[in-house]
Amino acid sequence: MRLLLVEDDRMIGETLRQALKLEGHAVDWVYDTHAAQAALSGERFDLVLLDLGLPERAGQAARPLAGLDVLRGLRARGDATPVIVLTARDATADRVSGLDAGADDYLVKPFELDELAARLRAVSRRHAGHADSALRHGALRLDTATRQVSLDGRPVLLSAREYAVLEALMQRPGAVLTRAQLEDRLYGWGEAVESNAVSVYVHQLRKKLGAELIQSMRGVGYFLGAPAAGGETAGTPAPGGPA
Repeated sequence: MRLLLVEDDRMIGETLRQALKLEGHAVDWVYDTHAAQAALSGERFDLVLLDLGLPERAGQAARPLAGLDVLRGLRARGDATPVIVLTARDATADRVSGLDAGADDYLVKPFELDELAARLRAVSRRHAGHADSALRHGALRLDTATRQVSLDGRPVLLSAREYAVLEALMQRPGAVLTRAQLEDRLYGWGEAVESNAVSVYVHQLRKKLGAELIQSMRGVGYFLGAPAAGGETAGTPAPGGPA
């Protein structure tokens, strides 16, 4: 997923950014409400991690509930991007305010990174309308909780970015995703994007999962073809989940 992290504490922010990148997410990080509002008005994110105690602009003092202004502004313009509030404010009234303002979940600091990862998956499933953590396409199965992929019941080893491309396509079966949309799932701000990166990952997925799984629409992008049935064309799966 492409995530927007809104957190003014540099140590917490860097820890979260690195941990989420290891989970295979593309993470963009801003420090104040002005930068958050600019990012959300100009770009699309799969989910927002929002601290409540934020400065209005860089260099200013933090205001306890400034993050709610970002959340209310998002919902006021009809933007349904999922938001998980991350805050040290644990009073019931604060939780109620955050949820009533449009947050999808509320996590009190300090928290375990495993819990944050689980809540990310849960919120993402709810917005996609999935009842469980598994995405299926014929004989192909991708489990967003364990990050394991299998074909005909056999585990398939994927790199983190191969997994990210496959997950994006399986979340929107039948939809054509452009190269730019897939790059957004792979890279955060400031990361160098190789011109043929998406093509390389698609090529690798075809070798492992079958040449017909991912189809190309010339000049537009990629989409899932007929459900994979496994067999000789699917390559040689190896044990494990994403590397």
